[in-house]
Amino acid sequence: MGLFGILLALALLIYLAYRGWSVLLLAPVAALLAAAVSGQPLLAHWTQTFMGAGAGFIGQFFPLFLLGAIFGKVMEDSGAVRAIAEILTERLGPRRAILAVVLAGAALTYGGVSLFVALFVLAPMAEALFSRADIPRRLMPPAIALGTFTFTMMAMPGTPAIQNAIPMPFFGTTPFAAPGLGIIASAVMLGFGLWWLARAERAARAQGERFSDLRPPAVAAPVLRERAMTTQEFDPAELEHGHRSPDLPPHMTGALPLVVVIVVNLAMSFFVLPMLDFSWLAEPGWGGIDISAVSGVWSVATALIAAILAAVALNRRRLPQLRETLDAGANASVLPIFAVASLVGFGAVVAALPAFDLVRDWVLGLGGGPLVSMAVATNILAALTGSASGGLTIALDALGATYLQRATEAGIDPQLLHRVAVISAGTLDSLPHSGAVVTLLSVCGVSARQSYRDIVMVAIVGALLALIVVIALGSLVGSF
Repeated sequence: MGLFGILLALALLIYLAYRGWSVLLLAPVAALLAAAVSGQPLLAHWTQTFMGAGAGFIGQFFPLFLLGAIFGKVMEDSGAVRAIAEILTERLGPRRAILAVVLAGAALTYGGVSLFVALFVLAPMAEALFSRADIPRRLMPPAIALGTFTFTMMAMPGTPAIQNAIPMPFFGTTPFAAPGLGIIASAVMLGFGLWWLARAERAARAQGERFSDLRPPAVAAPVLRERAMTTQEFDPAELEHGHRSPDLPPHMTGALPLVVVIVVNLAMSFFVLPMLDFSWLAEPGWGGIDISAVSGVWSVATALIAAILAAVALNRRRLPQLRETLDAGANASVLPIFAVASLVGFGAVVAALPAFDLVRDWVLGLGGGPLVSMAVATNILAALTGSASGGLTIALDALGATYLQRATEAGIDPQLLHRVAVISAGTLDSLPHSGAVVTLLSVCGVSARQSYRDIVMVAIVGALLALIVVIALGSLVGSF
């Protein structure tokens, strides 16, 4: 009966979230439903289990949500995002329209710009390029998805994406965990995705398919916002606030803050923090922790702070309403982190129910060792929630310590666990109910029927191939 309650609660959460209901309301209701069917104390699970897990997630990751959203808004309002996308599209031009869109998205997201900020800038630029090149509009979403949803979010070493930060406290790793495997996975995703899109473009031209200005009815803004809330650290509603500069900065000026993110992140992870003495963190007043539990978050946070300061200093003239821009960025971080924290709370309640032992035993009993087991569990949870960050956190909250113990016993490097977990979270999170997918289709002006097949190929199939390669290589030669 308890297992039925878990499945019923999941079904309710998925269906109503897809209909545009707020996860802030749905997650506690679904958690209490699962607890009620299992005969567990409802109020205790709400205030102790649900809120405790949600508060823990906020306490760990709110700095990254806050700084990431502020950085994205500063880059957008200063015109830096448009300048970076523009230079790549100009250099590659309509003849390489798909490659230009992919690389522009990759540069922005790997440099720390929020996915949703990038989407709303890339879509009109992709539309102009595809129109000039006479490439079907339906290929815009998969091209943007390849550059923003895939390798820069989960595989490239040092990416400041929240998904790459989540495993760090669990495994004591840094954003640069398993860099060699991450680069190989990135090459697999990018290579497969570009091959598929080139094939799709050739097929479309052979059939005489051309660019179309026709758009399907847009998804209602409130529904779009609710679906988008659990997928990234930026609330799309805040894009309208602040003051967007009509003037673009020089291309190098626009790109420099992205370089700052990468360089400072690298310096903090490998040079600054390892040189300092943090033995005092073991004292009870600081939580009795080791530096490995927070070093990754500190590295990314420092990198984002440095990048924000650089972006403001370089573009101060183009940010006449700086306070409004900063306020909008800060506000844009609040609802997303609470939405993901609510999913984490839901997962904590489910994991605390007696029936979850059946699920745990099934997952841990899968063949292939902890890497395969973790990949399957994370994929399933990301698929069910439509959120890479939510699914990943639920999986690691419930089973992270067990996976780490089993990996240690098997001689598996925690860095390999980190990379497998992040790539696993970014595969089946791109199902039709994903907020990122719904938002992407809406801003590109196409329907799921037109574009979703190609999105599946570049964002799911390519990622699954990369995941298989990483697990196989990691099992054979270890982490590198």
